[in-house]
Amino acid sequence: MTSLRTDRARRLRQSAGLAVDRIWERVRGGRIDGHKFRREHPIGPYCADFACRQLRLVVEIDGGIHDLEDVKRRDAARQAALEGLGWTVVRFSNDEALAEPERLVEAVRQQARALNL
Repeated sequence: MTSLRTDRARRLRQSAGLAVDRIWERVRGGRIDGHKFRREHPIGPYCADFACRQLRLVVEIDGGIHDLEDVKRRDAARQAALEGLGWTVVRFSNDEALAEPERLVEAVRQQARALNL
């Protein structure tokens, strides 16, 4: 029997948008210097878009709804909670992921290298 968190993560993976799919193709399978990322990875009560457990690095891809003030507040609280658990969180917009996916991946690579020192 699967847990509610696992079911939620599965639903999120199945309903991901183009921006998330585009970045997933570039970070999965150790493509960031051998570091494995998981998609819609549960961390506490949250599901991170992408997470590398080894580095404790979360990558979030935010759609337009994240521009709303109440969503920004929830995002800030969520990020603070994840950071309180020892994770580093980097955020990018859907627009960045769609327009410049390689630049975004390079930023993730640089963050991974900084955490891996």
